[in-house]
Parts: sequence; structure tokens; C-alpha cells
Amino acid sequence: MKDSEKTENKRTLRKEQLAWDKLDNTANLFPVIATENMTNVYRISVTLTEEIDRVLLQEALNRILPQFSVFRMRLRMGFFWYYFEENERPAPIVLQEYSNPGAYIDKNRNNQYMFRVTYYNCRINLEVFHALTDGSGGIIFLKELVYQYLRLRYPEELSGQKDRISSGVFLDKEDSYVKNFKKSGKNAKGYKSKRAITLTGEMLSKGETGVIHGYLPVEQLKAVSKRYGVTINQYLVGVFVYAIYREYLKEEPSKTPISCCVPVNLRPYYDSHTMKNFFAMVSADFKPVNAQYSFEEVLSIVSESLKEQITPENLNRILSYNVSNEKNWILRLVPLVVKNFFMKQVYGASAYATTTTVTNIGNIELKEAYQPYVEHFYVTLSMSKGQNMKGGICSYNGILTFTFSSVLTDVSIQKRFFQMIAKDGVEVAIETNGVYYE
Repeated sequence: MKDSEKTENKRTLRKEQLAWDKLDNTANLFPVIATENMTNVYRISVTLTEEIDRVLLQEALNRILPQFSVFRMRLRMGFFWYYFEENERPAPIVLQEYSNPGAYIDKNRNNQYMFRVTYYNCRINLEVFHALTDGSGGIIFLKELVYQYLRLRYPEELSGQKDRISSGVFLDKEDSYVKNFKKSGKNAKGYKSKRAITLTGEMLSKGETGVIHGYLPVEQLKAVSKRYGVTINQYLVGVFVYAIYREYLKEEPSKTPISCCVPVNLRPYYDSHTMKNFFAMVSADFKPVNAQYSFEEVLSIVSESLKEQITPENLNRILSYNVSNEKNWILRLVPLVVKNFFMKQVYGASAYATTTTVTNIGNIELKEAYQPYVEHFYVTLSMSKGQNMKGGICSYNGILTFTFSSVLTDVSIQKRFFQMIAKDGVEVAIETNGVYYE
């Protein structure tokens, strides 16, 4: 046998041995609808106390990536479904930030990976194509990247910290949707398709995204929320909806509702530790049939809407509906090109049923030894069809950061949002990415 034939046989054998994995139930949609304008890429960022060393950040990524099989995958197209295949290529090249948050990830220019790591001054950005994992999985990866980077950056100061993935970190790859699926006659209905209000107006230049961070003390937010009898999340969503009502609708009645989509992390409800996607979508709807609603009235409607939907029973119905479609044996036998066509049609019909999305990835905790080197975390969402403004929430070290991302030049909604919170007695500090002042 010739040497060239032996080499080819080895390559073929190695290819057959590559690990592969199914996409989770939610992830199946993202490759179908992703475009350069609607990327389905989210960003989680961390600001450190000193400027980033690119070489050390690359080394940190090189060291941790082999331990995260969920991130060490590339997307392949099969006959019936998309699937993941183990990616043996070197880690993506760490670059200085060169694009707006949530820009399209070109796999061919990224060693076939579906995430990227960039930096700017003191900030590290992790951007992830949503088919890989949700914000919970993303923050686990980013925290370990930060730990490893800081150990390389400050070897003497952190000499007592072990150079490996933290104990207690679960690297579970199960599809928790399928695992927790229970066939029920009370499945939730399909995705809503009734049109909601779409925020329109003058747009920023193509490719630009306006970002505004608001830094809010958690204890002050707790006190205000308690005063209204709601949770912090309900309060912030309520203020956002009311700001849209005041600034966009000008307090006028509307035949269509303001619909704010709120992803719910399902892990606590099902005792799951999966690194894959595991969330459900609920929505806070407010339809102003009359004029002159007070903030208290809007907040009551929004909070009750969320309370009614975020229950174990309703979340289970949503999960059951989603997975039942995947398990339909007739749909499973339909070729992927046909599935893609119909999935795009269903998504297109439901896309304009949402005005905006607010996601909260929760409180981020770091090991005590690393805390002095870290100032802030924040999450930034990319735009979706029919959604030209979104909100991302996370907390760290007693400060909650609410991040607006928008492709609209008008910032009256964001101003109203922070003005209302300040009026309620919460100290507000604002930071932007400068797009609005160019």
C-alpha cells in the first residue's frame, strides 16, 4: 500500500472516530434562521482592572477549550437534522474587538468554531452562537476563561489557585428538554402569531449597534421592588414596558400589545446542570385599550402576566409542546431542506408577535481570590426580526447592570427607563459605546 493511501486511510478512520452530538431542542431553530443581519449571537463581557494582554488571553483560551466539549464543536448539515461534530482545529484566534456586539460569526474565518473571544482595553468579550448554549452555559465558560487568564497574568498573587477547571463545574451535555419531556394532553399551544408593536424609526448605520449600560445598586433595587410588591426582574420589565408606552405610544391606546419576551432558565425547575440550552420563553403583554395608564397599573399587569406564566405547570407545558414536535415521527423523516423551509415560515409568522426581549442571566459570583481584579459583567443581545431594541441583565458584586442594545437612533425609551428608576430612589450610572455621539 502506498504512503498516500495509508495517510488517507488514517484520515478516514480518524474522521469516523470524531465525536458527534445532536443539537438540543431549542438549538435546532438557530441555524435555520441565522443570517448576517439576524445573527442569534449574544455577548457576555467582563471588565477587569487592567488592560488585557492578548497573548495571555489566547493562552488561557487554548488551555481551557479542550475541557469544554460543548464549545469544542462545529456545526454540520445532515440529511434530516443539523448536528455537531468534534472540532480538532486550534482554538479561535483572540483579536482586538473589531465589530459591534453580536456580529455574525463566520465559521470559515473562525476555525469552524461557533464562538469568539475579543478584547478592548480592560474588557474581554465572549460571543456565542445560540445553537451552542444559552447564557448560563456561556457564563460558566467565561468565568473559567477569566480565572485562567488571571492566573497567567498574576502568577505570584494567585499562586495558591489550582490551574484547572473549578471543582463543582458541571460539563454535562445532556439534552434536558428531551430528558424531562412528559407527553401531556395539556400541551401548550403553538407559538403566538398575533402581531405586537414593533419599535420603528430612524436606524443607525448598517452594522452599528447602540449600547447603553446602566449600573444599579442591587440593594436599592430590592427596596424599590419590595415597595411595589414585585421582584426585581418584574420591576425592570415593567419599567421597560412603561417607557415604551410613554415614549413610543405617547400614552395613546393601541390595537396591538407591547409584548416583552422573557427567557426563563429551566435548570432550577428540573434539577439540571446541562451546559446546553435549557430555557423557555414567556412574555409580558400590555395592551393599552384606554389612554393614561399609570406606571403602577402597567407594572401590575406586567408582573401578573409573568407570575401566571412562570409556574412549574406552565413551563412543563411549554417544554412538552416544543419537544413533542421534535419527537413527531413524521417530521423526523422529512429531509432537512424541507424542514428548513417550514421552520422559516413558522418563525416568520411568529417573529412580529414580540416587541422586545429582556434576558436576565442572574447574579455572577467569582471566587474570592479573583474578585479584586474584576469590575463588571454585562450581557448584550443581538437584534431579531421585528425586535430593534433589547435588554440584558446581570449582577456582580452588588451592582446590577441593565444593558440596552438597539439599532434605532432615538434613545428616548432608554432615557425614560433610567429616569424612572432614578426617580424611584435608585442611584444610576450610565455608560455607552459612543455610537450615538459619532
